[in-house]
Amino acid sequence: MNITVLQRFVAVVDEGLHVPRAAEALGIPIAAVYSSLDKLEDEVGHPLFNRAKSGWTLTAAGVLLLEEAERQIAAAPAPAAKPVVPAGGKAKASKGKGRAPAVKGQPKPFKKRQGR
Repeated sequence: MNITVLQRFVAVVDEGLHVPRAAEALGIPIAAVYSSLDKLEDEVGHPLFNRAKSGWTLTAAGVLLLEEAERQIAAAPAPAAKPVVPAGGKAKASKGKGRAPAVKGQPKPFKKRQGR
């Protein structure tokens, strides 16, 4: 099982089986949490929640998975720290197309010659 999916499952349970609050706490879209829960239920082969209009409750399989998920999350190594990239160089302005440089002795580009 993917550790990220287990973390999302535990976050939903910790937030009182409220998916929007869990998504906000994790800083991810609500749809990502729902899809993770669906994938986890497919992988386990049993429903983890009793979904009702009055609210969600954990099934027996959900309670067992919660204990196992907390053990696996605690035993998992900490994620590797992202390397710090030093700030570098000057920022370059976007030049766009602009005009071509004027060359001495040549007519200006894209200009009609002026008659006398």
